Amino acid sequence: GFPVSASLGIFALVFAFSLGVTAGVVSALYRHSWMDRSFMTAATVGIAVPNFVLASLSIMVFVFQLQWFPAAGWGTLKQIILPALCLGAPFAAYIARLSRTGMLEVMGQDYIRTAKAKGLSQFQIIKNHAIKNALNPVVTAISGWFASMLAGAVFVEYIFGWNGLGKEIVNALNTLDLPVIMGSVL
Repeated sequence: GFPVSASLGIFALVFAFSLGVTAGVVSALYRHSWMDRSFMTAATVGIAVPNFVLASLSIMVFVFQLQWFPAAGWGTLKQIILPALCLGAPFAAYIARLSRTGMLEVMGQDYIRTAKAKGLSQFQIIKNHAIKNALNPVVTAISGWFASMLAGAVFVEYIFGWNGLGKEIVNALNTLDLPVIMGSVL
């Protein structure tokens, strides 16, 4: 079951990183605007809502009402997208807040003012100077989040009917298989 759980974790991490960094950078660049407020409100809600609640709600909306995704299964990209989004959403919210804070700090530095004085465009300043230094806290935090993402995958896998580590852990808990329980907790 580990390859299934690892693939879910990798897809969720890629989603969380791409969405979180984009939201954080845009939010920092348009500070105190409606975009900043809406992204940070969404990030706060994303942190507060557990991924198993988000998975249940997304199944109701995207599977039964809109019929965009299948309800269960593993193997195709269409079956991976919704569980990865549900698993990665809280981490995307954390990344958005970290990258916003990092960008706000970096944009006030002297070398950014020097780059502006040299006549570089906003895009060049962000791409070549600001984003590299603003993402240091994000990269540091992501290294520790992969393990907790795999732990959170237990519920998401079970809700979406995947045959990963989550199903094995739930089966071990139901049958009181202590070695498997202790190994999975470890």
